[in-house]
Amino acid sequence: MAEAEKLRIDKYLWAIRMFKTRSLATDACKAGRVKLNGQNIKPSAVVKIGDVYQISKGIEKKIIEVIDFSHNRTDAKIAVTKYKDLTPVEETHAFKSVFHAPTLKRDRGLGRPTKKDRRETDDLLDSFFEED
Repeated sequence: MAEAEKLRIDKYLWAIRMFKTRSLATDACKAGRVKLNGQNIKPSAVVKIGDVYQISKGIEKKIIEVIDFSHNRTDAKIAVTKYKDLTPVEETHAFKSVFHAPTLKRDRGLGRPTKKDRRETDDLLDSFFEED
């Protein structure tokens, strides 16, 4: 592979508009939210055409296959031509709409949630959106 053809995964994910900034893409790789064949990858991993990546962003999970390289961030219409979305319909964010999500309400006057409250809420949401 020629030197000009090497492309880091964090830069690729930023260029195809999976993440708003390159540093967010880098942080996602470091946190294990970007996987190649089920394995965590480093932000400096080299992208190859045909690679299939699993990406987690909050409650949204995507599976993409690299079709073409994109070294620079482009508009969304061009960015979607650089990868194939292999995400099953049940996993898409649109499928898990507000109607499928539990409604979490806090009683009035309790103040801000504590760190423990927040963790419990996150655990509840994670368990709801995990595969059955």
